[in-house]
Amino acid sequence: MAYECERIEMVAQPTLVVRRRAAVERLPEVLGPAWGVVMACAARSGPEPVGAPFAAFHNMDMQDPDVEIGFVFERALAGDGEVEPGEIPAGTAVQRVHVGPFDQLGAAYAAMRAWMAEHGLEHAGPAFEHYLADPSDTPIEQVRTLIVIPVR
Repeated sequence: MAYECERIEMVAQPTLVVRRRAAVERLPEVLGPAWGVVMACAARSGPEPVGAPFAAFHNMDMQDPDVEIGFVFERALAGDGEVEPGEIPAGTAVQRVHVGPFDQLGAAYAAMRAWMAEHGLEHAGPAFEHYLADPSDTPIEQVRTLIVIPVR
């Protein structure tokens, strides 16, 4: 599969997140409940998220990833308990939509790293995965994941 990358300028976006550590093969069982905890916290404040659910990977150790799991909101919200306010920071990034199973995301990341190296860019922060389609009602070969990697 050919991966085309796009260089973008991100604007800061307020988030609510929970932070988890779980091996990549366990992430499907961790993500849903974590998003539920975030949504329960947000419901007490009233607003709905303004985008797809996301996960921010603070390291790329797939046996022990350090992951923030949450949603973007129009305005900053207060956290509660394990739910913390956060931000997707402004800055330059590279993005690519991956279409297909989650177990093929590694190929997308490898292609993005190669593209970044070819363009003299370095990874500069957590990698974000925005899950644009729900795999429970979308055929797995059609699931879309937007990958955004901050760069310098």
